[in-house]
This record gives sequence, structure tokens and C-alpha cells, in this order.
Amino acid sequence: MLKKIATDKAPAAIGPYSQGIIAGDMLFASGQIPIDPATGEVTGDDITAQAQQVMKNVGEILKEAGTDYTNVVKTTCFLAEMADFAAFNAVYEKYFTEKPARSCVAVKQLPKDVLCEVEVIAYLGE
Repeated sequence: MLKKIATDKAPAAIGPYSQGIIAGDMLFASGQIPIDPATGEVTGDDITAQAQQVMKNVGEILKEAGTDYTNVVKTTCFLAEMADFAAFNAVYEKYFTEKPARSCVAVKQLPKDVLCEVEVIAYLGE
């Protein structure tokens, strides 16, 4: 049985997808970009500010699913510029203290021309 995750404390899905899906004891969260859910606008104009908003959005989806960053087993991170890697990591490491498995790639362009996007998979079991 699949359960959709939806919270107004993270940006609403802007297409035919869910913020997250629970399948068994796993949460698969859609990629989050630095949109302030209260305004619907992109937050920040540098990688640090945008990464902080992304992490807040990820955290709200994790919370809605009944978990937190410590149960994330895998992240996939997308950067508009690999030159932002060190600054992105400085924000990332404050949230993902358990050091989950991770992929981080630079892409040609992200939605709304943002600088980063993060998706997560979390374990919900005991």
C-alpha cells in the first residue's frame, strides 16, 4: 500500500507528482527546490540561502512522514554549478549529520533557474 505525503509547510507539487510517497517502511521524497511555501517564491540569490531553504523544505516533508534527517539513507543533490559544491556542503552537513549515502551532480538547469535541488529516501522502520 502506498501513502502520499502532503504538507503545506513545504512547496506544493507543481506537476503530476507527490511531495513524497511512503512504500512499506520507506519514504521516497520528491526533489525540493528553494521555494518558500508561504509565498511560492524562490528564496535567496546565492547557494547558501537557497540550500538552507531546500533543507527546511526537506525537513518538513520528513516531519510529515513522521521522521527526520537522521533516518535518511540516501540523498540525491543537484547543483546548477559545481563551483557551489563547497558552499552547498557547508549547509548540507549541518542537516545530514548521519552522513547518508549521496550522489551530487551538476545539471544544465533546474526548475525556476534555482541553484540546487535535493531529494531523499528515508527509512521509517524501527
